[in-house]
Amino acid sequence: MANMSMTKVPMPEQAPDVRNKNFDEVALGYTEEMAKEEAARCLQCKNPLCMQGCPVNVPIPGFIEKVAEGDFEAAYQIISSENALPAICGRVCPQENQCEGKCVRGIKGEPVSIGRLERFVADYHMANEAKKEISIEKKGIKVAVVGSGPSGITCAGELARKGYDVTVFEALHKAGGVLSYGIPEFRLPKDLVAKEIENVTDLGVEIVPNVVIGRSITIDELMEDGYKAIFVGSGAGLPRFLNIPGENLLGVYSANEFLTRVNLMKGYLFPETPTPVKVGKKVAVVGAGNVAMDAARTAKRLGAEEVYIVYRRGEDEVPARAEEVHHAKEEGIIFKLLNNPVAIHGEDGWVKSMEIVKQELGEPDDSGRRSPVPIEGSNYEIAVDTVVIAIGQSPNPLIRQTTPGLDTQKWGGIIVDEDTMKTSKDGVYAGGDTVTGAATVILAMGAGKKAAKAIDEFLSK
Repeated sequence: MANMSMTKVPMPEQAPDVRNKNFDEVALGYTEEMAKEEAARCLQCKNPLCMQGCPVNVPIPGFIEKVAEGDFEAAYQIISSENALPAICGRVCPQENQCEGKCVRGIKGEPVSIGRLERFVADYHMANEAKKEISIEKKGIKVAVVGSGPSGITCAGELARKGYDVTVFEALHKAGGVLSYGIPEFRLPKDLVAKEIENVTDLGVEIVPNVVIGRSITIDELMEDGYKAIFVGSGAGLPRFLNIPGENLLGVYSANEFLTRVNLMKGYLFPETPTPVKVGKKVAVVGAGNVAMDAARTAKRLGAEEVYIVYRRGEDEVPARAEEVHHAKEEGIIFKLLNNPVAIHGEDGWVKSMEIVKQELGEPDDSGRRSPVPIEGSNYEIAVDTVVIAIGQSPNPLIRQTTPGLDTQKWGGIIVDEDTMKTSKDGVYAGGDTVTGAATVILAMGAGKKAAKAIDEFLSK
């Protein structure tokens, strides 16, 4: 029987004043009964609009129907037929702008909680199902993948299933890309990422760490080594800065560096062990995207007493997911909206304060958002020990600088054919943030799937 409740089954969570002092996962997940109750809200539309919003084409009504019936393993098999990383996507995808954003239940109430159901199904499978032997007929054709983030690991898995010998080259010592170094433990546990990547290596994919493409070896050298096609999914790891006085002071981080230090140096074990990342008592995070929320909430958990989000636009222009903003406010993060930093002041080489000018919104810019305009004479200072800059990232220039014939945008993104993800260089494909700039995990995965299909067609000629 359909559940016609206008609201989602609530997700159990840690209390805000408890979770802001630990790195345990904030959302605790549905029980079996909660999952079946929420799944019963799905109307099983004949023309499921939700699927139009999914970049990896998960058969959403099909898996939800199985959840409602209590056949959770069948639901997992349906999801995993299209999505290689369901436990991750269930946690970090912006469902409100994608599948759930198109759900018809959202017209007069809340949409079906597709993301929470996907998470439940993936977690149930991991906890209850034994691994099965995988037998794949090999083609004897080598394909290289650059980067083990969402786009790279998805492309690798898709190609491995088709019988290719896939080698993934990862710049860092740990696989996963942004999943491992960029997203905090309280949103995406590292052991879960490791399990999802293991599912891909079980297909025969080899991951080679500590290889920087463009330094250790070039794209052309990979081709000389016998790789018949190459997928570049190297992400966007080059941080942008404000270009204001004081950015070189000690205590100023890019968000990329800050989160990478915490994740790869295991700062998330704090307070059980001393934190290897210094934050001080007062922290200012500049920016208001998802990365900024991650950095601010991480700083709070590392012991900061006051954490500010400093953003030059207003509440309606905040680009972060509504859920992340809600969680940040619950955890005591202080929002200084319509405020823009103009200088960082120091003492003995360390950050001491941030100078800010208040803003008002003027006419819309090229993106459609109203441009902030400084209010003359409104400058003031706040005392801070640490500043984290979270205003965006660009692709690392190494690959484009060392790959003749590879066309790129002025800002560094690799130019591809949108239907095939093929670059201007024969046999080379690209996808994810290295093409689009910093975007979402699921969009990067969609690019990886699309590229794998095109690579298979290219190598099958």
